[in-house]
Amino acid sequence: MRPDETDDSGLENGGPALFRLVRFWSRRWSGLAAEELTGQARHVQHILTVEAAEGAAEADVGTIARRLGLDHSGASRMVRDAVAAGYLVRSAAERDRRRASLRLTAEGRALLEGSRRWQRRTFAELTAGWDDADRERFAGYLRRLADEQGA
Repeated sequence: MRPDETDDSGLENGGPALFRLVRFWSRRWSGLAAEELTGQARHVQHILTVEAAEGAAEADVGTIARRLGLDHSGASRMVRDAVAAGYLVRSAAERDRRRASLRLTAEGRALLEGSRRWQRRTFAELTAGWDDADRERFAGYLRRLADEQGA
């Protein structure tokens, strides 16, 4: 084998495999999940927004922007649309009353819960042929990677 060739089974192919999966699923999961949960595939931004707001001590537009890798104006539009759709509510932040704090509404929590159910079901379907030990190990590695990246 030449030095510039790689063996498909080696560790050096973990990165390319990860990005193949990201490319594949980023085009598919969001529209499918949004359509199943909201009735319209174009509402994927609502799912992304409530997931980004969830778990933050006090979410604001900056939190959404950082978590989604967007600029402030893009995140602001997504927040505005999620508020208009009834998934988030704005209120004055406790620490700085001049800033807006975002909270999930009951509808936003239901959308988040539905999204998580869809994600769990998809993981189970993708790994259905694996033994339980492999599925648990892989799930643990995915959680670890996401946690270490602050995702």
